[in-house]
Amino acid sequence: MDRPGAVTLLRTAVGAFAAAHDGERWCVALSGGADSLALTAVAATLRPTVALIVDHGLQPDSAEIACAAQRQALELGCVAAQVLTVTVGTDGGPEAAARTARYRALDEARAGAPVLLGHTLDDQAETVLLGLGRGSGARSIAGMRDYDAPWGRPLLTVRRTVTRAACAELGLLPWEDPHNTDPRFTRVRLRTEVLPLLEEVLGGGVADALARTAAALREDAEALDALAARALVEVRRGDGLDVTGLGGLPSAVRRRVIRSWLLDGGARDLTSAQIHRVDALVTDWRGQGGVAVTSPLRRVRLFAARRDGMLTMHTEPV
Repeated sequence: MDRPGAVTLLRTAVGAFAAAHDGERWCVALSGGADSLALTAVAATLRPTVALIVDHGLQPDSAEIACAAQRQALELGCVAAQVLTVTVGTDGGPEAAARTARYRALDEARAGAPVLLGHTLDDQAETVLLGLGRGSGARSIAGMRDYDAPWGRPLLTVRRTVTRAACAELGLLPWEDPHNTDPRFTRVRLRTEVLPLLEEVLGGGVADALARTAAALREDAEALDALAARALVEVRRGDGLDVTGLGGLPSAVRRRVIRSWLLDGGARDLTSAQIHRVDALVTDWRGQGGVAVTSPLRRVRLFAARRDGMLTMHTEPV
């Protein structure tokens, strides 16, 4: 039998996603690149689709590129196509700042509908490698979920070569983002240097293996998250946590309980080091002071501390 074409493979992947997740309509984040363009072409044939095109303003011709993607979306059958112009800040470096601005704009424009993203199996493999290199723990190595409301990723089982082939089959000309080949960006070097080297040394199949690893870890992490959610209810005392109850939990569950409690209390962008330092207030108590955790608060700092057998949170002026 002939192997299915690239467009057929994409339709199968997006159709399976649609069957698994209810909804009458969806949005798709369209950059004009091969991944999002191929996704838009298929999505528009399955459900009423609104294309959301983010113009980051980082290149001189960004407005023209966004308008071209808007025209392509309407030609592909999208019911609407909207250009979202954003201002990219500087927090966290250029990649992180652009991502923050992009997701904020998409969230504001989606009007309650899920947003499909063009992340592929290759993106998943890169995410796992980034997590490994940063020592971010199982949560990061578990990669991206196919649906983490409102963000949908129907193409996580599809290679990047398939989206490019699908564009060719459909006669579509994707935009080639120069940032995707700029070695100043860590992810670009992973894509163009590290992964090809791993494929050569290990005899191929590395991207697929990394994606399988992410899926297995994600199942484990979700099971631990469920245990931690139940444990959080049991050890919570008002706004604090009972230290004795926490001390009886397995470390993997206890740290998840602490993480959830910190997030509920206003912490943001928690690091593994911060969570471990708060955990030490339970497991290695020597009368130490509070632990500062990241938060969006201005002119004050958020602290977790141990007092009278409880973990509590408080703020202090900067």
